[in-house]
Amino acid sequence: MTRTADTARAADTTHELAAFLRTRRERLDPREVGLPSPRRSRRTPGLRREEVAELAGVSIDYVVRLEQARGLRPSADMVEALARALRLAPDERAYLFDLTRQRPRAAGGPATSTAAPSSVRLVADLSPLPAMLMNHRYDILAWNGEMAALLVDFAALPPSRRNAMWLCLLHPEIRERYVDRARVVREGVAHLRAAWAAYPDDAELNARIAEFIARDEDFARRWAERDVKTNGHGHKVMRHPGIGTIALNFELLMPLQDADQRLVICHGADEESRSALERLRAL
Repeated sequence: MTRTADTARAADTTHELAAFLRTRRERLDPREVGLPSPRRSRRTPGLRREEVAELAGVSIDYVVRLEQARGLRPSADMVEALARALRLAPDERAYLFDLTRQRPRAAGGPATSTAAPSSVRLVADLSPLPAMLMNHRYDILAWNGEMAALLVDFAALPPSRRNAMWLCLLHPEIRERYVDRARVVREGVAHLRAAWAAYPDDAELNARIAEFIARDEDFARRWAERDVKTNGHGHKVMRHPGIGTIALNFELLMPLQDADQRLVICHGADEESRSALERLRAL
C-alpha cells in the first residue's frame, strides 16, 4: 500500500478493521491456538479464515465480509469472540473494541488542546523532576522548566510544533537526541494507533498522522504494521548537548477529569543520570 492510500484511509475505520483483523490472523501460528501443525507448508502465513471462524464460532462468510470491509458492524459479543480467537493482547483488544465503536466513551469526546489551571500548577510543582502534560495527540499542553531544559524551549515554538511526536520525528535537533530513536518511534506510533481508534473523527489527529506518514519513512512503515500499545511507564536514553548522555525512566499518569490527557514525569534511571539532571537544573 502506498503512503497516499494509507493516508486516505486514515479516517476509515471499516477498512482499518478489515486490515487489522487480517494482519492479526496472518501473525498467528496455528500451534498457538491449539491446532495441529500442518503436514505441508501453507501458501499464506498464519491462520486461515475458516480456522478463525471456527475459533470465534461464526461463519466463514462473516469473517470474509469483515476482512473485505463490507460494512459489517460486529456486536460487543462478536468483538469479544474475535479477540479471543485471534489471541489479542489487552491493548489490541481495546483497539478492536474502539474500531467497532463498542467501547463506552465519555460524553463530549476528547478534551480541547488546553490544560486545566490545576494541572498546570501540578506540573510546575513537580519540579525538580522534569514533567509535562500531553493530550492523546501528543500535543504538549503544559511543562515545567526542567522539561524545557531537557528538551526544548516550548514557549519559543509555534503552538502547532508543541507536539512530542513531531519533535521526535521532524525537529532537526531533537530527533537526534534519542539514542534509541527507532524504539521511541515504534512506541509512539503504537500509542497513536490506539488514540486514533478511540477518536477516529478527530480532524487534528488525522492531520498529524497524515503529515507524519508523508514526511517520515520510519513512521509510515511502522504505521502500516498496525501495532497497538499504550505504555504507563518506560525508559529512554537521550544525548543532551550541555550535559551528555542521560538515562531516564518515565511514568504516565492519567487525570480522572481529562481521560485523554497524560501527565509525564521523568527521573534519572541511575546515579550518573540523576547527577546529570542536577547539573542541568544548575545551568
